[in-house]
Amino acid sequence: MANLFLPEHCKIIDAVPGISDTFAQVTFDYVSLKNCQMAWIVVLLTQTAGHQTLIEPQVATAVAPVGSTAITFATDIWANEDTTASDTLVKQTNAVQYEVLGDIARKMVVFRIDPSDVVAQGSTYDCIGCIIESSKQLNYVAGVYVLQSRYPQDTPPAATID
Repeated sequence: MANLFLPEHCKIIDAVPGISDTFAQVTFDYVSLKNCQMAWIVVLLTQTAGHQTLIEPQVATAVAPVGSTAITFATDIWANEDTTASDTLVKQTNAVQYEVLGDIARKMVVFRIDPSDVVAQGSTYDCIGCIIESSKQLNYVAGVYVLQSRYPQDTPPAATID
């Protein structure tokens, strides 16, 4: 296997400004998949008030986001429902969304998004985002996108513009 150099092979993008309270719905920024071979949405939750928070990946036709809608294809999902107790991500059943357990814990959820699935959902879709449905006050979310570049280079092209 070839060496993987994360900054050269992948674009890592902050998905939400800072850490956001999930008392109201949180919408991640959208990113373009135009130069992307594979994408991952990494969601980090701190549940200080237990709640079954729903996480829904989205597609759109622009990073604005124009025409955004939930994904309709089942995608790979991994979850760690208590990152304090373990560092293991457990493969979940492929689905269009994921709902975390309603307990008090720090959590990580990873969605793998294949750009060809995004285009297959609608030929004009080439951007992804994510919505964290409203939860309880004092529950928090942060997230990043990891976009594997089709053409590795020292400085991968921007994904936050169309």
